[in-house]
Formats: sequence, structure tokens, C-alpha cells
Amino acid sequence: MRPVSALRAALLDWYDVHGRTLVWRAPPGSPPPDPYRVWLSEVMLQQTTTPHATPYFEAFTARWPTVSDLAAAGDADVMAAWAGLGYYARARNLLACARAVANDHGGVFPDTEAGLLALPGVGGYTAAAVAAIAFGRPANVVDGNVERVMARLFAVETPLPAAKPELKRLAATLVADDRPGDWPQALMDLGATVCRPGRPLCEACPLTLWCAGYASGHPERWPLKTKKADRPHRTGTAWVLRDETGRVALVRRPDKGLLGGMLGLPTSEWSVTPADAAPPAAAHWREAGAIEHVFTHFSLTLTVRVGEGAGDFVWTDPGKALGSLPTVFRKALERGLA
Repeated sequence: MRPVSALRAALLDWYDVHGRTLVWRAPPGSPPPDPYRVWLSEVMLQQTTTPHATPYFEAFTARWPTVSDLAAAGDADVMAAWAGLGYYARARNLLACARAVANDHGGVFPDTEAGLLALPGVGGYTAAAVAAIAFGRPANVVDGNVERVMARLFAVETPLPAAKPELKRLAATLVADDRPGDWPQALMDLGATVCRPGRPLCEACPLTLWCAGYASGHPERWPLKTKKADRPHRTGTAWVLRDETGRVALVRRPDKGLLGGMLGLPTSEWSVTPADAAPPAAAHWREAGAIEHVFTHFSLTLTVRVGEGAGDFVWTDPGKALGSLPTVFRKALERGLA
């Protein structure tokens, strides 16, 4: 392979011209952005696309412009603001980390990978990303886009996910002291916009001279992937209960488990057939159809039933509920209101 320094120069030159403009990012070659903004964006972007995360990031930073502001926020407010981003344990970890930075570090993020990794809820990837992008530390930042670039660049024959350690090791061989914050962002942008899944745009890639996948004539063959097991399916019932003023009954879910700590509609266990589900209150229940939702590890069909009644619930205006509920409950509520 040609020298690593030449590969790095080619990609950084490409990034200077073609790097994405993102609300949390500093332009190529400029001073590093606020660590709070880098950390917040990286947490939001885990399991979430850039277009989907962007309005949430803008709303969070407008409402809580510093990590200390976020640390002082109420749990329920942050969980409601997070609704729709999924993986709600991230929101709980977000608060725990913000409070640790505010209370234990004077509102200032640690500036090393090791210091960042010691914060609650911060894993290896996030620690490396913040250290590199916010503090200019040479760090090996490897997300799904970078894995794809490495798999094609080196024609890695081990399928994912078993290939992850090898891909991370290969990415580490390209890390250097020069422009440590721009380097991982350049790799991510290359994977997101050029070295795409399915059909890479090799004619626009600055790394074809080094790419074993391109040399093979079939770069789309990589990364190899192990066939996923079929996703199990579960069923359940969601109840849309309204009081005499039209408000909707919500419940606070247990802190532990899926959608922990979030407000949601009353539901049965998500493995119970509708005929066996016990309603949360006495009412004349009517069936309103069903909704489908897919989580990472299973798919779900919820039968929606509607009724009018009373009880010990968090009674909420339907419009407010639609704007703050996790997606699965928003779907069910929309079905019930229709």
C-alpha cells in the first residue's frame, strides 16, 4: 500500500472541500467545537440518523445551552424532549453524565479519553470521538461508516460483527497527530456520502489508489456480514383511555427495561394475546385497529382499544401527548384518536 501519510493527505484534502456542514461541527481546520455540543451530538447519533437527530440537537441546545443547564433539568423534561429518538437508556445516561460533569468536574468535560471514559454512560466510541473532535487528541474513532471504509479499503474477509476488532485495529494504523479532530470526521463523511452501503460512489472517492475493494472491481462486496437471525414477534394491547374533558390517560413506565422512565399509554405485557389482556380501568372498550412497530430485537403488534373513564393516571392533553410520547405510543395514540 502507498504511504499512510499520502492516504491521510488525500482524505483530508477531500474533507476540506466536501465535508458536511452539521450544526454541531466546526468547519475543517477551525478551532474545536464546544465539548458539550460534541458529546451531545455523539450520544444522539448512536442508532439515529443525522437528519433525524439534527432538530433534537437544536432543540436541546436552545433549551439547555450548557452541560450545567442540562444537569439542572428535570428527568421528566429531558425524557419528554428525547421522545422519538429511541433507545431511551441513552437519555438516562445523558442526564447522569451531565450531572457528573457539572457536580464533579465544575461543568468542564475531562479532556482525555481516560477521563471521558470514567464518566457515567460514556463508552469507548464516545470517549474517543469527544477526545479527538473537541480536544484534538489523536484517537481511534470507529463507527459503522468507518467500519465500512476499512472493510473495503483492506478487503477484510471476516464478516461483521466478528470483524469489528480487526476493523478497529486497521483504523488505528491510520491515526496520527496531524489534524486529529478532522480525521475521524473525514472518515465518517466519506462513509456517509461516498463509501455508502450497497453502491459506493468510487468515482468520487479520494482513496481509490489505496483501496483493495476498488481494485477487486466489486467494492460493494464488502463489508461481509453474518446473516441475522429472524427477529421474534410479540403482541399486546394498548389502551387509549380519555376522561370527560378529552384528556388521555398516561402511565410512567418503570425505570428499568425498554422505554424505562418514559410516559406511555397503559399496555399489556408485550407477549400477551389481546383476548387475555386485562384493561387498566373499567370502561366500555372498543377496538380501534392495530399498529406495528419494530424494535432492535423484536417486532411488535399492538391492538389498540379506546374507551372513556377515570382513574389514577397522568392525564394529558392529546396534543401534548402526541408531541412527547415515544414513537410506539404515539402510533397507538394516533390510531386511537382516529
